[in-house]
This record gives sequence, structure tokens and C-alpha cells, in this order.
Amino acid sequence: MARHILVPFDDSPPSTKALEYALREYPEEQLTVVHVLNPRQYHLYDEGYAYTPELIEQVEARGEELLERARETSREHDVEIETALIEGVPARAINEYVDEHGVDHVVMGSHGRSGPTRILLGSIAETVVRRSPVPVTVVR
Repeated sequence: MARHILVPFDDSPPSTKALEYALREYPEEQLTVVHVLNPRQYHLYDEGYAYTPELIEQVEARGEELLERARETSREHDVEIETALIEGVPARAINEYVDEHGVDHVVMGSHGRSGPTRILLGSIAETVVRRSPVPVTVVR
């Protein structure tokens, strides 16, 4: 039975490398590529959070564009993938998806932050690694 591999994707160079790694290393497995819509990004300057239908539609359209890029990359590798838009704080949403969808392994990119930047901004990959119930491969 095929394992279920999850690849979080934001179209950054590290997430693109992680996707290509997963396509190369796990072509026969069930691959799911997710893009996380982070509600903390739905804001308008000092007015606080603005969950307008128009803004949410724009954010979802951008997410679908990113997932289409992932599908194009998978076609170039002749590998079939599933895709999903999920919503939430990224590390938490990724681990919830793992729990709820029978994921066996996560492959994700690292932005390579270190020192004060990592302490101040944190690392999604680091949080996923620390809290994931399944193995995580971090691609640099």
C-alpha cells in the first residue's frame, strides 16, 4: 500500500526544492501538495483583520495559482499529485492535516533562517518537526 506523503507548498525556492525532492524520491507514493491560507494575512493596515469576501476570494485565487504551479511541476516529472488549499496558522494547519488525512510523512522546505531572525520570526518547518506525529524531511 502506498504511503501518503504531504508537501506544504508556497512557491518559494525551498518549497519548490521540497516538491521536486518528493516527486523524485516518492513517485509511486500518494503525494498531496497543500498550500496554507493564513488568516493572519487578511488585514488592512491599522483597521485590523478584514475578512471581506473579495479579499478572501483574492487570497484563495492566489493559492489556486500556486497549486497549479505545483501540478505543472508534477506533470514535468510525470507524477500524479493531489492538491488542497487549507486554512490556518501554517505549522498548526499542516500538523492538523497530517492527523486528519492519514499522512505518513511530510516533506517540506526550510527557509534557512538562523540566529535572531529565527528567534523573532520562528520557523514553520521547525514547529512542524517538533510537533509532527510522523517523520518530517526538511529540504534545504
